[in-house]
Amino acid sequence: MALILCIETGTDVCSVGIARDGRLLSLRESDEGRDHARKVGVFVDELLRENRLSPDELDAVAVGKGPGSYTGLRIGVSFAKGLCYGIRKPLIAVGSLDALAEVAREDYEAGIVDVDDWESARLCPMVDARRMEVYARVFDTTGAPLSEVKAEVIGGVSFAAWRDGKHPFVIFGNGARKCREALPDARFIEVAPSARGLARRAQEAFDAGRFEDLAYFEPFYLKDFVVTASKKRLL
Repeated sequence: MALILCIETGTDVCSVGIARDGRLLSLRESDEGRDHARKVGVFVDELLRENRLSPDELDAVAVGKGPGSYTGLRIGVSFAKGLCYGIRKPLIAVGSLDALAEVAREDYEAGIVDVDDWESARLCPMVDARRMEVYARVFDTTGAPLSEVKAEVIGGVSFAAWRDGKHPFVIFGNGARKCREALPDARFIEVAPSARGLARRAQEAFDAGRFEDLAYFEPFYLKDFVVTASKKRLL
């Protein structure tokens, strides 16, 4: 059995969990602003102490690789890589949209969310990409991806191929809230990013030996980070 530290910092939520054999043992998370740089280390220390573990007892570290917030992803990935270097354990990267779909599946299994005709539903986790754009990917309810990860500008024809009336089109995540009016036929459910969504995916990757190169791994931004000049007058 593998003991894996899971870190997800790609949105406003800073979330850290410890999982054994794909099952979550403990979780710490906060959505109180973008203070991830301070909180992620504190959460890791608290979880290790709570479970009476030392970092050396971890078998791997898993991190949400994006897409998502540029700054949030940098913080999570940098922390995960640094920890892996220090304890000489492998790094596992899990797509943040894949992890969010796992959270939705777990919430349905636990009876937290309810979706009619769940078995035929199409799950579409969405991460806010500012304005009316989202990062999104479509999955079936087994967690298998049905589309590629893409940046989508939301309008009346968005995801038309999946909004066919034959399958419930279920949207969730911090990008989905702003899409409810543009996609009135979609089923919106409250599901937030969480490190618990990494647990099963990370265990699968560990079992398959899918590890990242610590020297070269970078977050999956999907879009280039753009710096704009300030309009404020300094003098």
